[in-house]
Order: sequence, then structure tokens, then C-alpha cells
Amino acid sequence: MPLFSALSADDLQQVADATREKRIQKGEMLFQRGDQPKGFYYVIFGQIKLAFSSPNGNEKVVEILGPHQSFGEAVMFMDRQYPVFAESLADTLLLHITRDAVFNLIDQDAGFARRMLAGMAIRLHSMVRDVESYSLRSSTQRVIGYLLQQVPDAPCQGTQQGTQADVDLPTSKQIIASRLNLTPETLSRIFHELSSAGLITVQGKHISLHNVGKLRNYEG
Repeated sequence: MPLFSALSADDLQQVADATREKRIQKGEMLFQRGDQPKGFYYVIFGQIKLAFSSPNGNEKVVEILGPHQSFGEAVMFMDRQYPVFAESLADTLLLHITRDAVFNLIDQDAGFARRMLAGMAIRLHSMVRDVESYSLRSSTQRVIGYLLQQVPDAPCQGTQQGTQADVDLPTSKQIIASRLNLTPETLSRIFHELSSAGLITVQGKHISLHNVGKLRNYEG
């Protein structure tokens, strides 16, 4: 983890001593909403869904996490219960780093504390961008933006008219729809619309983008 890259060998050993592997199978709960955090998690392989259920029983996906991503840091610092539940979308291997180990490093190393704050600030900016997207962008623009984020390499590349790309959706369309604050029916309608416009071809989770430049500029 970049967070630990500047630690000394002795400090790394302290972290290792306070770290445990956690293996969970697809569909298994890691923690429930209301559980008390005892540290934070880092994904080695697999996929984790963070979500909560509304009073009417609908599920809202907050985040989908994959390899080399961490989660749970902010709640750990706040000493509050988890506001979401975590469920594995695939067989997953996690590392759990205990709260005591992190707090000891913060007390000893100001540089580590700054790196921890920077990581949480990046997560906060990402959440602000999500809120902005839901508020200011149309449903179609949200879906297009998500597809372009899945294009290998930087999403800002490949803007030329005629550039093609292939993407594989990382999870089910139902979960992606919830992540984008859409209903599954709306997501399917938008995929059909983009397909009819000749911009994409959908084959299960595999989607071919026929013209990245036109797709990026499509207004719907």
C-alpha cells in the first residue's frame, strides 16, 4: 500500500504483526450496518460492495471496491458504527489492519498521518464528484461517464472520432445501476438507446465502444 511505503522495516513489522488475512466467498457478508469497526480493510483480490438498504427495502450501492483499494478508514477514526454493510461480489482476499496499529503509527510518524489524511481527502473528493454527477448530469451522461471510466488506461485518452474500445463490466448491471443512482430498467433503456445509435454493442457484461469520441459527446 502506498500508505505504508515510507515506513521503516521496524514499523512495517509492527503493521504486519497487527494485520490478518480475511478470506470470504462470493455473497458472504464482511460486516453489517451498525457493526463496530476495529480497523480498516485492503483488497488483495476480489470485489467488495458497500451498500445500505432503504426503509422500503431497496438497496443503494455506495461503492464497489476492487484490488489495491482500501475502505473503512474514516469510520475507524470516528469511532462510530458502520453506516453501510459490506458484501463480497466475488471470492475475495482482504487484509485487516487494526486500529491500534494505525493509531500507534500516527503518534510516532507525522508523515504517516499526512498520508492517511491525503488518502481520506481523495475519497471525499470522489464522493463530492458523485453527488455532482447525480445532481447535474443526465442519466445517459452518467452511464456514458461510467463506461468511459472502464476503458483501459486513462479515461481522458482516446477522444478521437473513430477510436474503439472494449470494456468488461466489473459486476452485474443491477449493482451498476444502483451505483449510478438509476433503476435497472433505466440502465437497460440507456444501453438500448446507445446501441440503436450505433455507439455500443452489449453482449452480457462485455461492451464494445465503437466510437469513443462520439460516445463522449453524445447528449441523448
